[in-house]
Amino acid sequence: MNGNNPYAGAPGVVEAGQPTNDVELSGEQKQALRQEVAGIVSRTESYLPEGYHVGSELSFDGTGPLATVAVEPPAGHPVTAGFSPEIDELASGLDETDANEVAQGLAASAAMQVMSAIGDSVTPTGR
Repeated sequence: MNGNNPYAGAPGVVEAGQPTNDVELSGEQKQALRQEVAGIVSRTESYLPEGYHVGSELSFDGTGPLATVAVEPPAGHPVTAGFSPEIDELASGLDETDANEVAQGLAASAAMQVMSAIGDSVTPTGR
C-alpha cells in the first residue's frame, strides 16, 4: 500500500505519511553544476592518453543533484565516480582540490583497469 501513498519515500529517507523535501534547482544552479562537472571531465581527459572515453551524467532526485563522471578504458571495465554536491556549493563552485582528486582517481582507476585486462602479456618497449 505504501506505493500508492504520495508521501511514501525510500526507507530511511522520508517517513511514510510525511511530505517529501523536494529540492528544486534554479536554472543558474543547474548551469553551474553542468560547468563544474564538465571541468572534472576535462581534467580527467587531460590525465589520460587517447582511447579512453570520458563522459558525465546529471540527475536530480528529490533530495538534490546527483553527478556521475565515467571513464571507459580501451580494455577492462568502466569506472565511475558519483557525488551529490550541496546546493550552497553550487553558487561558489566545487572545491578545486576535490575536483582534482576525483579526476586523478578516475584516471588512475581507468589505467589500472587496462593494466588488469592486459596483464603481463605485453612486452615493455622502454624502461
